[in-house]
Amino acid sequence: MEDVAKFLFGISGNVIALFLFLSPLPTFWRIIRNRSTEEFSGVPYNMTLLNCLLSAWYGLPFVSPNNILVSTINGVGAAIETAYVVIFLCFASSKKARLRTLGLASAVAAVFAVVALVSVLALHGEARKLLCGLAMTVFSICMYASPLSIMRLVIKTKSVEYMPFLLSLAVFLCGTSWFVYGLLGRDPFVAIPNGCGSFLGAMQLILYAVYRNNKGGAGKMQGDDVEMSGDARNNKVADDGAAGGGSMKPSKMDSQV
Repeated sequence: MEDVAKFLFGISGNVIALFLFLSPLPTFWRIIRNRSTEEFSGVPYNMTLLNCLLSAWYGLPFVSPNNILVSTINGVGAAIETAYVVIFLCFASSKKARLRTLGLASAVAAVFAVVALVSVLALHGEARKLLCGLAMTVFSICMYASPLSIMRLVIKTKSVEYMPFLLSLAVFLCGTSWFVYGLLGRDPFVAIPNGCGSFLGAMQLILYAVYRNNKGGAGKMQGDDVEMSGDARNNKVADDGAAGGGSMKPSKMDSQV
């Protein structure tokens, strides 16, 4: 019965994470239509890509047995996030933005390559699982933490304009599904980061409940909030938290195991 429950929560996590991965599509359609990334940031998508790659690797049978559902959704997420990064490179609004995105993408590839090669060539059994699990946990938490700037913006402006309810709910449900999946599978590397994601998603929902009747406060931002508002616009359609423990942000809202 426990295995059945774990499977069902894994399927639920896959479905919700796919929604989070696809949520930035309106943003990228706008980028393609305007042939410019404008003020959008490519950082959340690179972070989500790294998280997806590490999570998909961790879920493979020779690394972590009985976690294939972790690999399936994060493999799909990695393909989607790669497409997003390529679009950013093609339509970067400036040479500086293109070089920054290219540098981030190169760093993502390098980190993943090091973890994958070391785990295959130098480690075996539990040691391999430990390395890959720790790497996945660190970057999953980083991805889930990316909406903190938006939460700060909500508190400062007392407005939920840049924090859509459905995406906040999806982050909460996705983190919760994978958190329970990790608990049932007695896998701390899945449970811990997604427990953090579930908590942060709940905090977003609480903020939404508090400020739901005020959606125009963002216009009051000045000074140091201008840069933050650019990131918020980027994450209005994508939370960099998560997909199976790993979209951001999710944007983005990235995912999230």
